[in-house]
Amino acid sequence: MNNKDDLIKMNLEGVRMEFPSQKPIILLKEETGNRFLPIWIGAFEAYAIALELVHYKTPRPMTHDLIIDIFDSLNVRVNHICISDIIDNTFYAILNLAKDESQEINIDLRPSDAIAIAVRSKCPIFASLNVIENAGLEISTIDEEVEKFRDFLDHTNPEDFDIK
Repeated sequence: MNNKDDLIKMNLEGVRMEFPSQKPIILLKEETGNRFLPIWIGAFEAYAIALELVHYKTPRPMTHDLIIDIFDSLNVRVNHICISDIIDNTFYAILNLAKDESQEINIDLRPSDAIAIAVRSKCPIFASLNVIENAGLEISTIDEEVEKFRDFLDHTNPEDFDIK
C-alpha cells in the first residue's frame, strides 16, 4: 500500500460518456485542487456505478451489492479504496478492509470495481500522488475560464480579427 502521505483524497464527479469513442469514463477530482483523474471503464461497471449514484435499487442484488452484503455479514468494514498505480496505461486499485481494529486487509482489484464498492459503502476514495502526476489533468474552474474570456474580450478590438 502507498505511503499515507502520498495519497490524495478524491471525489467522484460522476460517470460520463467520452466522445467520440462512446466509452464510459469515471471522473475523479481531487478534493482540494483542480486536478482530475479520468479512468475509462466497461459499460457494465459504468451502469453499476451510475445506478448507485441515483440510488436505484435493482430487484435482486447486483455483484457489488452482493460484495457489500458479504462484508457486512462477516463484520468487515471498507476503510477506503485507492487508485494505487498506473502501468502501461492500465490503472490499479486497492480495496482496504478492516476485520477488527488490529487486522487490515488490502485487496487488488480494478478501479471500476473499487469505485462501485466505494459508492455503495460510502468510503473515502484516494489516488496515489504518482497516479495523479502521471495521469491527472489540471482543469481550471469555470470562474477562472470566464475571467480569462472576459480579459480576452476587454483587450480585443474588432480590427484584431482580420475578417475579409
